Amino acid sequence: MMTTFQELEMYKNFDELANDVLDLAKEILPDQLLFLSSISDTQQLILKLSNNNTSIVVTEGMVFNLEETLCNRIDFEKKQPLIYEDTMSESSLANFKDTLENANVKSYLGIPISFVNGDKFGTLCAVNDEVTRFDEKSVQLLQRIVRMFSYYLDLERFAYKDSLTDLYNRRYLSTFFEDNHHTEGVIFFLDLDGFKKVNDLYGHDEGDIVLKEVARRLKAFASEHEDAFVVRLGGDEFIIHFPYMSSKEKLAEQARRLLDSLSTWDAKYRLSASVGIVTYPKNCTIDVKTLLKHADSALYQAKTAGRNTYKFFES
Repeated sequence: MMTTFQELEMYKNFDELANDVLDLAKEILPDQLLFLSSISDTQQLILKLSNNNTSIVVTEGMVFNLEETLCNRIDFEKKQPLIYEDTMSESSLANFKDTLENANVKSYLGIPISFVNGDKFGTLCAVNDEVTRFDEKSVQLLQRIVRMFSYYLDLERFAYKDSLTDLYNRRYLSTFFEDNHHTEGVIFFLDLDGFKKVNDLYGHDEGDIVLKEVARRLKAFASEHEDAFVVRLGGDEFIIHFPYMSSKEKLAEQARRLLDSLSTWDAKYRLSASVGIVTYPKNCTIDVKTLLKHADSALYQAKTAGRNTYKFFES
């Protein structure tokens, strides 16, 4: 999952620290174009640039197909830098030759940035329109800078992520609404039917396995909808937020698909889910606490209607 601008905007002092990282890197490699990027399994997002005064056309906010980037070749497991001092003479880059020529990239240095648990964040890269010799000391200094930056990223991540499921937490949801109160959206508030019995019969470790699997399914579901995200409020309570309003019919179809995705389990688990749905218009004056109260009321109606169903909040 790629770290987005939306998430980074919540990180305290991200812009300042990212600029400091690039400034320090620029002191070490003054002739290079340097940038920080975020990486997912399929894409690379350019987050910050050292400058734009270069013949290499790269801008903040650009998104690349990861398979078409040199950063895709970086070994994140070994946390080793990837260096091409003369890209045009590298036989291993034969398939990239046209792309590199069009981008005017003659040299490349990519340093992986990971979270402490090993998850990818992205890269610190140095590119040039001329052949460059990267000395070992400079590369080692850049690796030290990246290591310090990764500690900062981890602290911010822990502030907004649930430690068990790696979903966003309640604090992220509150901050999101503080920063996006003028937009419209939809909240699906759900919990699991029968989860207490899992804990009672098989123990909390087994319950944690179920919650992680629910998180995986919810993230897969949310990924089908642009800019949707998932929050674990606590226990077996989750939120899916959609930053747009659809017709009631379309929302009902989404809810049915969501319920289907959460109703298939190993025979020993008798699990399903119930969902409460609340919508809110642009420039809504209701705060997130009240919206969650409304969604919880709709969830309660779904529970009393027999579970494994959904209900809309009706004011």
